[in-house]
Amino acid sequence: MASPLEQFTIKTIAEVPGGFDFTNSSLWMTLAVATATIFLVGGMRKREMVPGPWQSMAESVYVFIGDMIRDNVGAQGRKFFPLVFTIFMFVLLGNALGMIPGSFTFTSHIVVTGVLAIFVFLFVTLVGLVKHGLHFFSFFVPEGAPKALYPLIIPIEVISYLSRPVSLSVRLFANMVAGHTMLKVFAGFVISLGAVTFGIGGIAPIILNVLLIGFEFMIAFIQAYVFTLLTCLYLNDALHLH
Repeated sequence: MASPLEQFTIKTIAEVPGGFDFTNSSLWMTLAVATATIFLVGGMRKREMVPGPWQSMAESVYVFIGDMIRDNVGAQGRKFFPLVFTIFMFVLLGNALGMIPGSFTFTSHIVVTGVLAIFVFLFVTLVGLVKHGLHFFSFFVPEGAPKALYPLIIPIEVISYLSRPVSLSVRLFANMVAGHTMLKVFAGFVISLGAVTFGIGGIAPIILNVLLIGFEFMIAFIQAYVFTLLTCLYLNDALHLH
């Protein structure tokens, strides 16, 4: 029986001119972008006053992200809607498409989640520097803190700030790896227990696996939501320095 971790192996599908490889990870990233494009363009194609199911779903996602930005960033966050919306859709579809049998969950690789997190971190830092200039560094000095404690407080605040991309990327990566590994393990129980009990012993693992699949779809959404929410909170810190 294949290892539960084999599903995370990156495999080359085709070689691209210039020394690049088109991998299963590249394929499912492309499919995620294509799915998001079809979903949004198709949903808003007719723009009916009384929206149908497809348009309603597209509008619901738009309103959901818009409300998230308004509640956590404020009016100044409107200009960042395209970025936040894109991050949410990319992570959500990366998680959800990975539930299709035979697919590849690219958000289960730290290199993918790490690059996303580093991009968010650098972008937010740049926004803060552009808006506030050198005053941005006052973010590392809590208001009202005694000056005598600055040598202790400032390094702690800097380390906390620099750890943001680590926590942001590891949270998503670890949840995806743990969930898909668990599904693979329990799927193996279906075969092994069923083989020695004439199929009877495989019933319980099958039921449990169905429940876990539903749970994993919920986790797929929650992790996309958390990643996007933290992006909004970091933007709020950069814009308002608190």
